[in-house]
Amino acid sequence: MAVLVTGGAGYIGSHAVQRLLRDGQRVVAFDNLYRGHEAALRLLKPSGGGSLTFVKGDITDRALLERVMKENAVDSVMHFAALAYVGESVDDPLFYYHNNVTGTISLLNACKAAAVSKFVFSSSCSTYGQPAPEYIPVPETTPQSPLSPYGRSKWHCEHIIGDFAESMSRAGTPFGFANLRYFNVCGCDRSGVLGEDHTPETHLIPVVVEAALGRRENIAIFGTDYSTTDGTCIRDYVHVEDLVDAHVKVMSVLKPGDRLAYNLGIGKGYSVREIIQAVREVSGREFKVIEHPRRAGDVAALYSNPAKIQSELGWRAQVTDLHEIIRSAYRWFEKHPKGYRS
Repeated sequence: MAVLVTGGAGYIGSHAVQRLLRDGQRVVAFDNLYRGHEAALRLLKPSGGGSLTFVKGDITDRALLERVMKENAVDSVMHFAALAYVGESVDDPLFYYHNNVTGTISLLNACKAAAVSKFVFSSSCSTYGQPAPEYIPVPETTPQSPLSPYGRSKWHCEHIIGDFAESMSRAGTPFGFANLRYFNVCGCDRSGVLGEDHTPETHLIPVVVEAALGRRENIAIFGTDYSTTDGTCIRDYVHVEDLVDAHVKVMSVLKPGDRLAYNLGIGKGYSVREIIQAVREVSGREFKVIEHPRRAGDVAALYSNPAKIQSELGWRAQVTDLHEIIRSAYRWFEKHPKGYRS
């Protein structure tokens, strides 16, 4: 049997493929390469009887997905394929709903046709919107009220997956799923093979690292008057390899009929100023920082309460030191000035 990884050539998806191959799994990586990198997959080496098949295709292509699942005896899906820029989703919401929501419906229909019964979904803490202070750190019971089309697309998908699973159960063909709500995913494969290559790059740690490497003129702080220890926003940063480890752990216990939801984070937050200072210390370089007023929609602090997945599955983030997280990213960016084209 095989695991289908949608978005398998993307940042998180490629790290998931790498881990599954190391575990000796048969993996089918499915990606349209709109923002993924086939070059990342070419760097990966199967081990222990594992194998990698790459299929270039779009998740809205139900017929292709069904054929790929049947031909490769897929029994589990890790669904990472999605557009994920909040600002872009505001400017072009239909693009996001078509790709993220319609694509997920297409994928679920293919799962039904191919009798795939286990599904791990890449969701987001953005489904929570702006939690009230009493929900910080954020548990899974926090009311979900997303603010952006991107966040709403993930939220809608959670409902769609749940409704689909319920219908499958009534039909006597149970379907198990897990919604994994990420906080800020960061860092790079610590062996140095895989990295983070986005165009444009909007994630804070890569942006600050690029400034330290002289590839940006400055780094901007949006808001210095929040009610936090240093006046800047605080966020939860979970290393990509820890995130992937959670996916593997969830998939290993998931059974047809299960309906799971977990937050994935380290359970504490780091401020924007702390990120900037840690990059300076790791790199030994100075760079210009410009302060701007707050951006609309930014909350002062947002970090997870990972107690549920810790107690139920025994998973907890192993990389929680900010300097270690940043070192893994800095090493890759330093050696790859043009990303996977380097």
